[in-house]
Amino acid sequence: MTRRRGFLLGFLVVALLVAGGLSYFASSSPDGLDTVARHGCQVSETGGGEHLDGTCIAQNAGEHAAAHSPLADYSVLGGKGTVGIAGVVGVLVTLALAGALFRVLGRRSPARQAERGDD
Repeated sequence: MTRRRGFLLGFLVVALLVAGGLSYFASSSPDGLDTVARHGCQVSETGGGEHLDGTCIAQNAGEHAAAHSPLADYSVLGGKGTVGIAGVVGVLVTLALAGALFRVLGRRSPARQAERGDD
C-alpha cells in the first residue's frame, strides 16, 4: 500500500509543479482558432479593451458563459500573474473529482467481493 501511496503522492507533486510552474511560460499570444477568427480584421486597443475593424468572424463573438467565473482566462479572478495559482486549483479540483468518481465506480458489493475472493 505504501508503494501505491508513494506513486500517487509523486504524481500529485509533478502535476502541481507542471500546473503551477510551467503555466508562466505559456504563450499569451492568440492561439490558432483566435488567429483564424480574426483573419480580415484590424485589432485596435481602446480604453474598454480590444476593438475589431474590418470583416472577420470574431466581430460576431460575445462573452462566453463562464467569462465571469473565478478561473476565467486561466487566472484567478482576472488577476495578472495568477495563472500558476489557477493551474494548481484546476489540478486539485480535477484530481478530487476523478478520485471521487473512481471511488464510487470502484465500489463492489460484499457479495461480489466474496464471489471473487477479495478481502
